[in-house]
Amino acid sequence: MERDLMTLAAGRDDCPCGIPHHCDIRNILLAPGAVNRTGEVLSPWKKILLVADTNTYALCGSAVASQLGTSLQDTLIYESEGFLVPNEEAIDILMNRVQADTDYIVGIGSGVINDLCKYVSFKKGLEYAIITTAPSMDGYASVHAAMIIGGAKVTYEAHMVHTVIADVDILKNAPMEMICAGYGDIVGKFSALNDWKLSCAMYDEYFCQYVYDLIYDATLRAAPLGEALQRRDPEAVSVLMHAILAVGIAMAYIGNSRPASGSEHHLSHYFEVTSLLRHEPYFLHGIDVAYATVDTQIMREAILALDDPSPAPVIGDAERESAVRRIYGTAADSILTLQKKFGKYDSDLAGLIREKWPAIRAVLSEVTSAETIRGYMASVGLPMEKYFAMYSDKKRADGFFWAKDLKDRFTVLWVWYTLIGKI
Repeated sequence: MERDLMTLAAGRDDCPCGIPHHCDIRNILLAPGAVNRTGEVLSPWKKILLVADTNTYALCGSAVASQLGTSLQDTLIYESEGFLVPNEEAIDILMNRVQADTDYIVGIGSGVINDLCKYVSFKKGLEYAIITTAPSMDGYASVHAAMIIGGAKVTYEAHMVHTVIADVDILKNAPMEMICAGYGDIVGKFSALNDWKLSCAMYDEYFCQYVYDLIYDATLRAAPLGEALQRRDPEAVSVLMHAILAVGIAMAYIGNSRPASGSEHHLSHYFEVTSLLRHEPYFLHGIDVAYATVDTQIMREAILALDDPSPAPVIGDAERESAVRRIYGTAADSILTLQKKFGKYDSDLAGLIREKWPAIRAVLSEVTSAETIRGYMASVGLPMEKYFAMYSDKKRADGFFWAKDLKDRFTVLWVWYTLIGKI
């Protein structure tokens, strides 16, 4: 699998879409015992800052430190109760630990540690490596860093990881919740890919069939593995991690997250942001994505059931602003500004949907059914009952309507808002 991933990382100059595809990852180690090759792969660097949290350091921090030997300049271990949040405080802590002669950063962890190391290494002009501790999300190999700034989820352009070390012996023993999260993030590609194709049909957005097929094939290979993942089967974990890294490489090909992040991610971000604002519990990102994939597919199926694309009653600017402020609180101003710039509220979206209705129906009909996706999730231990217990009907209804405002990207959420309205 390492060889296949490195072939993908080498890129492609002859894609039929007409755009060369490149990826800056230089090393990918995906195998049992991969962490024992850390010293060999990172031998060119002599002033390395090691970054972890208390949990991830306990998994393999001592082994990595031993591998780095005298090249280990300093170690930062975040201590936090509950989830480590990639906010301003966490960024400042890491920024201040980078010394003038630090030449490389190595992170041990998953989503948050990866994003912090990616963001800070980019700001400091350094390369970084991630030693993955859980197959929990697809951002390991992406160029984006998702941070919580001012209480809102903000995705920054950063750079590609230099080295990924994915030790299957570590990954298979990750908390099952994190394995489920990675699986959920991959299942979410059924939705994300369809939203990409939908925006292409609506607005002639750039589309690459090669990248679409790459992600779709990885999703199809991983989706049936729920029961095997619950058994922590090493081969199943390898296939999941391969899919996670392949998706990250595909995002690098495009230069953004469009093929891998659509309405299901917008709903996931909505649950995270609103829960943080209200100090309420929420699921890990990928688990939210999986549940949101079911909800977005329910939306598609409801839209397909319409005989005619007649718009729902229009919501005025004042009522919309009031709803956004009620839901997003201190983050509302930035969200309102983003949507003003995006311009969809000022466009004749209903007219465009009517014009493109046959193409819209054709695209929406391609997605795997909500019932099938529910089955995938149940197989990995994520029945819908857990979702309904975590989030009230009111919270979900608000998300159906207003999660789209968090991003300047067209998805099925805009069609739902225009044609269906509230659940």
